[in-house]
Amino acid sequence: MSGGPPKALPSTGPHSLRDMPHPLAGSSSEEAVGGDSTPSPDLLMARSFGDKASALFHQTPREFHICSAASDGSTKACQDLILPNGGTPAGTSSPASSSSLLNRLQLDDDIDGETRDLFVTVDDPKKHVCTMETYITYRITTKSTRVEFDLPEYSVRRRYQDFDWLRNKLEESQPTHLIPPLPEKFVVKGVVDRFSEEFVETRRKALDKFLKRITDHPVLSFNEHFHVFLTAKDLNAYKKQGMALLTRVGESVKHVTGGYKLRSRPLEFAAVGEYLDTFALKLGTIDRIAQRIIKEEIEYLVELREYGPVYSTWSALEGELAEPLEGVSACIGNCSAALEELTDDMTEDFLPVLREYILYSDSMKSVLKKRDQVQAEYEAKLEAVAVRKEERPKVPADVEKCQDRMECFNADLKADMERWQNNKRQDFRQLLMGMADKNIHYYEKCLMAWESIIPLLQERQEAK
Repeated sequence: MSGGPPKALPSTGPHSLRDMPHPLAGSSSEEAVGGDSTPSPDLLMARSFGDKASALFHQTPREFHICSAASDGSTKACQDLILPNGGTPAGTSSPASSSSLLNRLQLDDDIDGETRDLFVTVDDPKKHVCTMETYITYRITTKSTRVEFDLPEYSVRRRYQDFDWLRNKLEESQPTHLIPPLPEKFVVKGVVDRFSEEFVETRRKALDKFLKRITDHPVLSFNEHFHVFLTAKDLNAYKKQGMALLTRVGESVKHVTGGYKLRSRPLEFAAVGEYLDTFALKLGTIDRIAQRIIKEEIEYLVELREYGPVYSTWSALEGELAEPLEGVSACIGNCSAALEELTDDMTEDFLPVLREYILYSDSMKSVLKKRDQVQAEYEAKLEAVAVRKEERPKVPADVEKCQDRMECFNADLKADMERWQNNKRQDFRQLLMGMADKNIHYYEKCLMAWESIIPLLQERQEAK
């Protein structure tokens, strides 16, 4: 790893939603579980997951390695230390070449024409040194033309645990939707200092991506807790109000489905569960192998840095060979610099995406489990009605409400799954093309370095 400033991670930016209507507005009885009008699960999953699997195994990722934030504490007596690289806007990195720029423009051409009214960025990490703890805060800048925002622009500072609070509130208040994952709290293997520039910058990018995912969502972006997170100067005042009451979905599941076993998932959701298991397994394998490759590249880089100076020292003892030996030393130095750049790119661009989507699969599994609980509640109520069929010939209103809730859950989950697949396809395609581009540049630099010394060796051969 180089000692220089971390490179900015390419950001996929906002994605189009394919003109997707809000699921609650378009739900109907035809979307009920097991409805005859539902498209064939085999066709749906084959179309939805076949090309996703190909996008997974022929495309690339990124990383999330984070440590836990300290508990709440007063910041009034703190000493603020501004970190280098603070204020680097998200997504400002330049493509490695004109070809990669063209590829990105081609991938994101569907963004043109999309009207956006909410923009959120995370930047300017600042270190706070207090008596009891040391922690990092990030500046959250929000610009919006929405009527619920009193001002056109807001700027607040948040620490990691504030992001964690937001995600918990979103899960609590929007149980039918897929909540984007946060970067992990713990310090990952190989990262010793959680206040290092590289670590803080990696976390900043991950938190920026987290908020952009929420901003792009047609439902989550209007959540009241998200609004408070973006605008409140003192977020602790809202935290002290206590945990919100469980949602009606959570309450009913808690009381009705205890001990009830779900009969079976609908085929399309069963296929989603199987896909997520395989997806997480494959990504986990790729992540382990990628980390091992990076470790070996770093070890190789250490050897190269020791190898090159040996030729330079040797050249001082030789007369006629001095110039060629110095040339070899310079070539090895150039190759070392190219390898260091490639290793940094793999660590900062490739691994974070892998980690994000591994965590995303866990989030999706959690939503699926909640959907199953709602279905279990509905089945339990139906069985209870069947027992009392003679007494109550009509379906009770609470059963109909439960069915509506299940249909809305199914519709929300389908819409979020489609949105997730679209984002994943673009993220992986862009990053894999970027990785291919960077590997090509690495070998081109090594080739140019060694080719540069050939004329010198040829001249000395001709002189003899």
